[in-house]
Amino acid sequence: MPDWAWLAAIVLVSAALRIWLVRAMPAPFIFVDELIYSELARSLVDTGSFEVRGVSTSGYSILYPALLTLAYGLFDALPDAYAAAKATNAIAMSLAAVPAWLLTRRVAGRLLSLLAAVLAVALPSMAYTATIVTENLFYPLALLFAWTLVRVLDRPSVGRIAALAAALVAAVATRSQALGFVGAILLAPFVLALLRRDRRVVRPFVPLLGGVVGIGILVLGAQLLRGRTISDLLGAYSVVGEGGYDVGQALRFWLWHVEELTLYVLVVPVVALVVLLARARQLPGAMQEHLAATVALLVTSTLVVATFASRFASDRIQDRYLFFLTPLLLATLAAWITLGAPRPRLPLAIGSVLAVGLVVAFPYTRFITEPAKSDTFGLIPLWSVNEHLPAGSYRLTVLVAAVALVALFALVPAGRAVAVPLVLLGLFVLLSRPVWSGPQGVLRSGEGALFQGIRGIERAWVDERVPSGDDVAVLWTGRADRFTVNQNEFFNARVGDVYYSSYPTPGGLGETRVTIDPDGTVRTPDRGTVDAKYALLDGSITPDGEALARDDLGTTLWRLWGPLSSLTRVSGRYPNDTWSGPELSWTRLRCAGGELLVALHSDPTLFADELTDVLATVRGRPVARITVPPEGAVTLRVPLEPVDGRCRVDFTVTPTRVPSEVIPGNTDDRELGAHFDSFVHVTPA
Repeated sequence: MPDWAWLAAIVLVSAALRIWLVRAMPAPFIFVDELIYSELARSLVDTGSFEVRGVSTSGYSILYPALLTLAYGLFDALPDAYAAAKATNAIAMSLAAVPAWLLTRRVAGRLLSLLAAVLAVALPSMAYTATIVTENLFYPLALLFAWTLVRVLDRPSVGRIAALAAALVAAVATRSQALGFVGAILLAPFVLALLRRDRRVVRPFVPLLGGVVGIGILVLGAQLLRGRTISDLLGAYSVVGEGGYDVGQALRFWLWHVEELTLYVLVVPVVALVVLLARARQLPGAMQEHLAATVALLVTSTLVVATFASRFASDRIQDRYLFFLTPLLLATLAAWITLGAPRPRLPLAIGSVLAVGLVVAFPYTRFITEPAKSDTFGLIPLWSVNEHLPAGSYRLTVLVAAVALVALFALVPAGRAVAVPLVLLGLFVLLSRPVWSGPQGVLRSGEGALFQGIRGIERAWVDERVPSGDDVAVLWTGRADRFTVNQNEFFNARVGDVYYSSYPTPGGLGETRVTIDPDGTVRTPDRGTVDAKYALLDGSITPDGEALARDDLGTTLWRLWGPLSSLTRVSGRYPNDTWSGPELSWTRLRCAGGELLVALHSDPTLFADELTDVLATVRGRPVARITVPPEGAVTLRVPLEPVDGRCRVDFTVTPTRVPSEVIPGNTDDRELGAHFDSFVHVTPA
């Protein structure tokens, strides 16, 4: 079979496997990214413009939402469009095998190049195919850019420079991070000259370098003439270019990102890179060009991502923005094998100590946290075996594995050096399992996000009950999980304007703050009312209207009988939580009596085998009581007695617990009673 047939087979098998896998993904979990890109795709289909929640926006990806328009254009039901979008991701990301093969074919033989293509689609980060994020398109486009850069380093002809420019534009139109590739273009010729130890190497690139600098000056001048800054070009990400950065903090994050990337690529490609750099002057020209492009992209990309993280994501390492470098390093490993697997003692020793030292020095306990589930797939396998680590140490575990891999690199016979990438392939496949389906994996995260946002009812439950053409207003009070807004909005096209009463949802683009008058009327900033026909509200809000449907979280779809109003008040529940303290009260305006249904649950980590007693009193008299078990949910039914059109119920919860006094290492000092999940007022017949 010719190479193109093998390559096509690799892409098709990868795409088919990923399409089959992503069918199990129930819902998005990387918010607000996934919501934004689905909104942009839907907006392109409906209006031909880029809008999020009806607000025109810029700075986000252009090409990725455009890629998804086929999925969102073919299907009206958003769960079906979501399934089609994931299939589109599977195809797009599998195409990364093609530029990975092109890069490797310049420095290695046929079989190694095909193996590199397989490795490119076997990385743990291929799990992003189940998410609506730009990684799916950026991965193949970033590799395509790297290939065009290598070709320009080989011969900077007009045609090749034009191809490089086109690849750069496509990458930037997919993710603004690719603006950092401009630095790689400027740096790569100088790295090549350094590898060849010849300053004259830079001369053919002077027109290219001058053109890049000249375009930069023109763009800057145009912005200044318009009275704008260069950061304004980033649109929604303009804040990245504003304010200052702490150089020391940025350098620390740069080192941490390099350390984690070394772990992600499984150590030995970094050793191969050091070995080849040490003898770069004796290498064939194609290998020198590949090394120059790899070093330039490695340096500039890690600096850009780390600098951003040092200010805006200080709780995480973001290998989601760097894993595209892996095929470049794997191609370097293939070049090393092609050269006969040379292992000069000093470079081998330096590379081995450096690579092992990087992965051992990484502060694992700081970054193996919740954000790793979306941003740092390289840490998830370690997190998944947390209870089975040798001596209970991340670093000892990594040290043993790294030394074993370096020993394989150092001791394998030259004629069998292909065993090294084959072992890496097996490890990538093995490590992909916890990233995909482990306790902290993508599937579990999607299931958890759906469980927090929509429970006990179909995902498109709002669209199925609201006529086409009618919008549903959402009021976010901060008392329910933010996913009750995000998930319902993602899967229901009828969900329209989003309002908030205390603070917006995280990343709350296009949300409107409202206030609630003493009579319960919800007011916008201009003192107007919310005049929607339908509203989606959490269990703490009861409007003047009819409840059409309710999920198990207490999120209720209402048909309104007038402007949106809040006829209930709940005090004694902690902000942005369903936990109560020892006492809680519920008040209803315009109340004609009836019954209050209160959904309750406890927490076995706090109360173990102990029952929680919840007593309801009306006008000082006990009227209802229930015991809440440590696990499982119960419903307390409370009869209401109106006084002057108002009903009030007071709850007493015993016993209470303080987490910091019960759970070792916990810092939560709140006095907690029970989870009051929802309040449902049943009016008299």
